[in-house]
Amino acid sequence: MSWLYQQLRKLYHKMREDPVQALLDRGLRVGCNFCMMEEVKIDHSHCWHIVIGDDVTLAPRVHILAHDASTKLDLGYTRIGKVAIGSRVFVGASATILPGVTIGDDVVVGAGSVVTRDIAAGQVVAGNPAVVVCSKQEYLQRRKLEMNQGPSFDSRYTLSAGVDEVMKLEMNERMTRRIGYVE
Repeated sequence: MSWLYQQLRKLYHKMREDPVQALLDRGLRVGCNFCMMEEVKIDHSHCWHIVIGDDVTLAPRVHILAHDASTKLDLGYTRIGKVAIGSRVFVGASATILPGVTIGDDVVVGAGSVVTRDIAAGQVVAGNPAVVVCSKQEYLQRRKLEMNQGPSFDSRYTLSAGVDEVMKLEMNERMTRRIGYVE
């Protein structure tokens, strides 16, 4: 077995056990209250170019890339770029953040978005490529209005609190407009 193969094998096993710690060991920097949900892919081969602030949530299947190998074959070099994600940022499911992007504080990135350019603080972005949809303040005002009009459920209605089948049925029956909120 080659030395490189052995190193890659060790990294693979470590990332399966604790993917965040394996990335931190390689140079990823994250702040307090970092939440990385299942199947998130942070560029393990260039993670030391990535800085993530406090109170950041990466929803399932988010990809953060710090390199782009599309130039490797023709130019002999791989393009790399720093990625900075501010504090109090939510990145929606299956979103992709490309190399060289800075995302400011208090940003929401919509599910499935592809972030190709910097995003200023306090914005909500969505789409491919991601574009500003509204300010975070406007977004929260809309959601608050929606929350006041629809059903709300306390934390007993979550998997971690043991929501049961009767409660699940109740939730669906009360969501007459298809939307509800849970603590």
